Amino acid sequence: MTETHGPKPASTSTSDANSAAVIDFDDEVDFAFARRGLVAELDDLAIGRATGVAWDGNEHEYLRDGSPSPDTVHPGLWRQGQLTAIHGLFEVSEGVWQARGYDISNITFIDTDEGWLVIDPLTTTPTAAACLQLANETLGERPVRAVIYTHSHVDHYGGILGVTSREAVDAGDVRIIAPEGFLHEAVSENGTAGPIMMRRAIHQFGILLEHGPQARVNTGLGVSMPLGHRSLVAPTETISETGAELEVGGVRIIFQNTPDAEAPAEMNFFFPGKGLLCMAENCTHTMHNLYPIRGAKVRDSLAWSKYIQEALLLWGDHTDTMFASHHWPRFGREDVREFLTLQRDVYRFIHDQTLRLANHGFTPDDIADRLEMPQAFAAQSHVQGYYGTLSHNVRSVYNHYLGWYDGNPATLNPLPPEPAGKRYVEMMGGADAVVAGAQQAYDDGDYRWVAQLLNHLIFAQPDHQPARALSADAMEQLGYQSESATWRNAYLSAAHELRHGSYYLGPVRAPGVTAAMTGEQLVEMFAVRFVPSRFRATATIALTISDHDARHLVGIENCALNHQGDPTDQQVAQADVSVTATHAALVEIAYTPERLAALRESGDVAIDAGDGDVFAEFVASIDTFVTARVIEPQAVDPD
Repeated sequence: MTETHGPKPASTSTSDANSAAVIDFDDEVDFAFARRGLVAELDDLAIGRATGVAWDGNEHEYLRDGSPSPDTVHPGLWRQGQLTAIHGLFEVSEGVWQARGYDISNITFIDTDEGWLVIDPLTTTPTAAACLQLANETLGERPVRAVIYTHSHVDHYGGILGVTSREAVDAGDVRIIAPEGFLHEAVSENGTAGPIMMRRAIHQFGILLEHGPQARVNTGLGVSMPLGHRSLVAPTETISETGAELEVGGVRIIFQNTPDAEAPAEMNFFFPGKGLLCMAENCTHTMHNLYPIRGAKVRDSLAWSKYIQEALLLWGDHTDTMFASHHWPRFGREDVREFLTLQRDVYRFIHDQTLRLANHGFTPDDIADRLEMPQAFAAQSHVQGYYGTLSHNVRSVYNHYLGWYDGNPATLNPLPPEPAGKRYVEMMGGADAVVAGAQQAYDDGDYRWVAQLLNHLIFAQPDHQPARALSADAMEQLGYQSESATWRNAYLSAAHELRHGSYYLGPVRAPGVTAAMTGEQLVEMFAVRFVPSRFRATATIALTISDHDARHLVGIENCALNHQGDPTDQQVAQADVSVTATHAALVEIAYTPERLAALRESGDVAIDAGDGDVFAEFVASIDTFVTARVIEPQAVDPD
């Protein structure tokens, strides 16, 4: 083991593993489809934001120069990086264009009699605005009259204020169409579990890694995730059932609801006048996640497969072009049918074979280690594990049906990592013996075992630098060998943290998204931040959100919050305290409780009646989160 702080070159074992990977795809088709219809490109690939750069396509030039895969990158992932680095405004079919390669996701522009219909306005305001400007300058300026959110993930709605404004939507000038359940799912993901999900997303997407062959090369879905302002404007129309039809500026659209597939709220849709099918993110040019390692609700692989089958039956014989929220389109009826068929079958295979082996009594780890993809999927790149992996998708199917418990009582109530680590290290003969054994495994190229073994020592002795350095070396080699971009990014981000310490980005905030929260969702946001030991036993707070003209009753009892919407006048009068606040002020309190005094002084928060100390004490009981922080187990408040 050397003493350098990395990144380090590929080891012989890694170089051999990547050289042995078989990549036998029809490059002419994928690269031709990815470049087809190019009409314009951004002149400046550095898209600015208020405090720097939101997206810098210049960082991806090393993927565009035709270089062969280096030994520090799995060749399949390198090829995926080259494909997703292709950028520009592309004609998909008559009257339909996509901007690709300026965000992790795609934005689609459809010409209607009234103006632009925009599908999925990207992740950030700056990237969406840049793509709309490119479309207007190239194709002729049109007003945006409608927006479709295909599903509830932030990279498909976060840039909404780059293509329209809240005022235009409120005035009825712009329609926003989304699947049923969209707003609840979009907001809850960012509100209740947002802080830990952000921390994990940093690893999944490699957000803080540099670009390059020894660092981040891709996310699986696009080259990288942009940075910048994200917002959410609530839908004005929702699609509640398959077969629903809408007309937008003379363009007819037929919808298919697909809840609990790639997202909890999602929909595919077909344009019968164009022979054009949008598969949202239910079909992309990769095996997708049944569970993203950033954290999210586990997806239903059986339902996912059935939705693709339903789309095939509904529109397969009528589709000339298929596009999606990521990657490039498919062209021609036969090609589209073959693509959808294989996508359908990959999720069904994973589902069925996982349950077959589970019913034999195999654990999730057993199944993940023994199940292999059959030859039927080997020749097509769009079912390879560049984003999801067979390994963690298997575990996801198992968890969907059977939960976290693997059936072995030895795992029913295990010791936490820190005390378990101390006991493992002691029984293995101490730290020096553990490092010596791990070094031998590293020299043998057994990097999975190195990481697993040293994990015990690092939890037992977090400051043990030889263990951290060797674990980082092993993580790095695992990253270099990973076909999946998410695994690569997670391994390389972990290696960086082991060598240099945890990332720290300050408090977690998502004001653009939380602005769309309902009153009930705001209460839920407070509930997961509430520290019971800081508050009196019981209380009732009557809360009026002034700019929403809505009243809520918040109860604190038995160390938990409860909520009632639209309380009676009598219930409000009986509350311990009545408070009026703006929606923005409540969001500000949730993020920074210490701002209460300033918000009361400005009039954004007012005590209408009752004991103001109750509300002050409640606000003081609100916990705050940071994007990354090392927390010693004994320091966590047990309440």
